[in-house]
Amino acid sequence: MKRILVIGGSRYFGKHLVHGLLEAGHQVFVLNRGSTAPPPGALHLVADRDDAPGLAAALGPHTFDAVVDQVCYTPRQAAVARRVFAGRTARYVMTSTMEVYDPAPPTAEARAYADGKRRAEAVLARPAPGGTAAPFAFAAVRTAHVLGGGREEFTGRLAHYVERIGAGEPVAVHGAPYATSFVHHREIARFLHWAAEQEFTGAVDAASHGSLDVLGLCDAVAARVGRSARLRVVAPGEPASPFSYDRAYALDNSRAAGLGFPFERVADWLPQAVAEAQAAMPSSSSTPSA
Repeated sequence: MKRILVIGGSRYFGKHLVHGLLEAGHQVFVLNRGSTAPPPGALHLVADRDDAPGLAAALGPHTFDAVVDQVCYTPRQAAVARRVFAGRTARYVMTSTMEVYDPAPPTAEARAYADGKRRAEAVLARPAPGGTAAPFAFAAVRTAHVLGGGREEFTGRLAHYVERIGAGEPVAVHGAPYATSFVHHREIARFLHWAAEQEFTGAVDAASHGSLDVLGLCDAVAARVGRSARLRVVAPGEPASPFSYDRAYALDNSRAAGLGFPFERVADWLPQAVAEAQAAMPSSSSTPSA
């Protein structure tokens, strides 16, 4: 049994992570601002992670074998965590994102998100002054695009395809789209659970086997909704639908697989993920937006 703290963990795959850790017999702590209580069996710690003194007070005398940080978005948050958790945890796992690799984020918001994650990783990974070891073993889990879960999937990106294709509305795509990487929401929860128990350090990509381009995604959705996808090819520089990329943008999961994690295949779980998104759609919805 390990003592594991999850920062965040109140929605989507974070909830599955907490449940999985509890079912495995670990002593689980969940830290958030207090808006959502953890499931029975987990100890609830309430703090604003941006407030270093308040965070330290909430942690009190607790120490951990591992921390899984689901909600570290900025270098400032990483600096607070590095300072407060020094001497309190042996291992620190940050949930990062494949967006750190994106060579051309399409919006200012996307650029800020990717840059924040990159810089947060750097803060947590850097050696201590004088070249001594960092305060804890650090791993960054760069997650693929997460799908599945129906209403739990709060970004609405898969729902975009189900809605538009089901309504016969055109889907905006690039003329020669590149493939990208995906991971199932329960699979990434299992991966983070596994990562908390391991000893590897550094960045690792977490993606199901088998990349997929937007045309393949449209085919999978069309097969489920029973209607052919109508495609609208966008001009260069024009915004396209989620997961349509005009640049190479896929992950390499070979390091994680070599370390022993058994990834699933996108083709095996995608039909069910589409079915869940379809079941979550309102019985009567307004005309989809372009």
